[in-house]
Amino acid sequence: MRSPIHREGFFMAGSLFVIGLLFSTVSKWLGRLFYLVSAFTLYFFRDPERNIPQGESLIVSPADGKVVGIDSVEHVPFIDGPAKRVSIFLSIFDVHINRAPIRGKIAYRHYTPGEFLPAFEPKASVKNEQNAIGIEDADGYRVLVKQIAGLIARRILCWKNPGDRVERGDRFGLIRFGSRTDIFLPLDARIEVKLGQRVQGGSTVIARRA
Repeated sequence: MRSPIHREGFFMAGSLFVIGLLFSTVSKWLGRLFYLVSAFTLYFFRDPERNIPQGESLIVSPADGKVVGIDSVEHVPFIDGPAKRVSIFLSIFDVHINRAPIRGKIAYRHYTPGEFLPAFEPKASVKNEQNAIGIEDADGYRVLVKQIAGLIARRILCWKNPGDRVERGDRFGLIRFGSRTDIFLPLDARIEVKLGQRVQGGSTVIARRA
């Protein structure tokens, strides 16, 4: 059975708990502060199971959070042309596990170092540190997902590499603390979410392919 907490959380929470034990010998309040931060760290790294909707035309959200942008971009690598973009802001209270929006093969991966602007700012999609993966299905349909660091986020993890296969809703990565995830879709995709809507990775239908 899969743990409801990602393994990264156990290491960080355990370290904070030990620090709390040490500080509690000097100040019980300082010790309690570290205990609280340790507990929140476990909460942050939660990794719940999700009900993945079925249907070949469905494209699910790659992340939990709030839809903060829906627009078009003139040229997107991997898609090799213009694309629709849906931007999702993840606060420190959202699940930070990223999930594959479609079934297919990882056909592209590119890491870009950068800044750590607040993730909700539009220019964060271009200027911030980020990791992009492209997924191509058996019909050649392509989707690109960007994991984007934020003001607090300082580590982007991606467990998939070119050649790996994923099912819709499979976990492929994690971003520590507040961050953003952008998904880029072909122009004929029908967007199913609205600005301000809250979405869940792997279970919210974010678009349908034509």
